[in-house]
Amino acid sequence: MNALRLLRNLDQRTTAELAGLSVRTVLYLEEGRGATLNTLLRVLRALDALDGMELLAPRPAGKPLPLPRGPRAKERLQNRIDKKAKSAKRQPAKKSAK
Repeated sequence: MNALRLLRNLDQRTTAELAGLSVRTVLYLEEGRGATLNTLLRVLRALDALDGMELLAPRPAGKPLPLPRGPRAKERLQNRIDKKAKSAKRQPAKKSAK
């Protein structure tokens, strides 16, 4: 974090002001002394360094399956899970090529 800040030619005070944090918080973050994800993101945003953050938590592909509703919804959901587990067990293991 320190190297990134210096690369941007900023001091800790300016970085803290841009991030809306105290100078001490920026100092602690640079020293690796306990910081929240919110603090890290605020400083990265202030340093214009959010590139690649989608690699940490990529957007999910597709849509989630709808959950069953109504009476016995949990039971139907458990049945669905059990069926998938049984079908996975039935599939033969792939033989490795030698």
